[in-house]
Amino acid sequence: MSTSTPELLRMEGLRKVFPGVVALDGVDFDLRRGEVHALLGENGAGKSTLIKMLSGAHRPDAGRILVDGREVGIHGAQDAEELGIATIYQEFNLVPALSVAENIFLGRQPRRLGLIDRPRMNADAAALLARVGVDVDPRTPVGELGIARMQMVEIAKALSTRARILVMDEPTAVLTGDEVDRLFRIVRSLRADGTGIVFITHHLEEIAALADRVTILRDGSSVARVPAATPQDELVRLMVGRSIEHQYPRRPASTGAPLLRVRGLSRDGAFQDVDFDVRAGEVLGLAGLVGAGRTEVARAVFGIDPYDAGTVEVLGRRLPRHDINAAMQAGIGLIPEDRKGQGLVLDATIEENLGLVTLGRSTRFGFVDRAGAHDAARRIAGRLGVRMAGLHQHVATLSGGNQQKVVIGKWLLADTRILILDEPTRGIDVGAKVEIYELVNELTAAGHAVLMISSDLPEVLGMSDRVLVMSQGRIAGELPAHRATQDAVMTLAIGTTTPKETEASHVH
Repeated sequence: MSTSTPELLRMEGLRKVFPGVVALDGVDFDLRRGEVHALLGENGAGKSTLIKMLSGAHRPDAGRILVDGREVGIHGAQDAEELGIATIYQEFNLVPALSVAENIFLGRQPRRLGLIDRPRMNADAAALLARVGVDVDPRTPVGELGIARMQMVEIAKALSTRARILVMDEPTAVLTGDEVDRLFRIVRSLRADGTGIVFITHHLEEIAALADRVTILRDGSSVARVPAATPQDELVRLMVGRSIEHQYPRRPASTGAPLLRVRGLSRDGAFQDVDFDVRAGEVLGLAGLVGAGRTEVARAVFGIDPYDAGTVEVLGRRLPRHDINAAMQAGIGLIPEDRKGQGLVLDATIEENLGLVTLGRSTRFGFVDRAGAHDAARRIAGRLGVRMAGLHQHVATLSGGNQQKVVIGKWLLADTRILILDEPTRGIDVGAKVEIYELVNELTAAGHAVLMISSDLPEVLGMSDRVLVMSQGRIAGELPAHRATQDAVMTLAIGTTTPKETEASHVH
């Protein structure tokens, strides 16, 4: 791209301070017309604060923002929209009870004779959904959609504003390979039309495939601006200030007897005849396309959702169905795919969130042992390396990676024996991912069992001792670690073979 290409956006010397934290310290960033400019950095580096200034959620304490060469003040979402700026956040900004069309045009519904023109709104929404390649009835309540389809609705919503500057925060985090390819085609089409795109991702392979330039943030400062063709090892070094030798540092542990045994688990319309064991010291990966039933199985095992048939056993003891307390008492913990909506109490402190699972244990005669709970929270936060101003800090103000550490930490305090990780590193930077993988190694070395569900196929292959593949609600087959490849997993996931053709039967 030529340096003479018109500049859409410039941010100069931006500074933002929150109580006890300097979020941004003199950050510079610019975006040209028809460019994809990637923004990289560890969780806590300042990326979220920077893009919230573009959306009007935060105002800088110092520095200035220029659009089309003119200094502007962005004091809210309406200012951003009038300037042609749209932001797609990693955590969705959708109203579950409203329809897809109502969400896309929320606050901008077409009207006729003073009333909302629903036929036109639904037709316009259908056209936008077709553009992003998702087959959803625009009248469907958003709350009935899965995470991947919600993401595509967010993209359609942004496209509906005809934005000239589009900010995409981890847009591929929950998408399958085909969905990522579709998204990239949309992004390239927008770029060709002259839209400037700020693209935030932790998947470094996406940089060379899509971006033109890369700006790297570290500890609230912009430390480098490099071409998108920069080698991944160098990008990592710039991001974290050090080299990371092993992206997936799995250290297999000695395996023992099955801690968790699932047999014949079925729920009409969701999954059928699901069998598997998870052994002490083992990471069992659960792969498959979005919608294959992986999360639904995890929720049923943990007791959140009921099931029609089958059994769940821990150490030979059958658990009652649809009973979360029984699952927790048996030693099962669940890290949900939606950490903000299901894993945290956002308006509570770090200490309060870490103590959620063990609150009953720290209560004596109706009183909470606050000193004991504080010491336990301080110990686990230190062990996990949570970057915070203190345990009193509200968890909503943490970066995504540090929020995920808090979700995991509450189960570690409970000494959970079987940990179900559903999309454990979604939206988390390379450095924080390695820290979580090392934590998985610690758990299995201590004889715990881990069931890992992930749409990131290299993660499943790199961290699992065995891989189960689900397709259309059933276990399509099992692959031992040394036989598991992306091609083998995808062959099973898309249903082009049968379980008999896999490397092993799906239950030992």
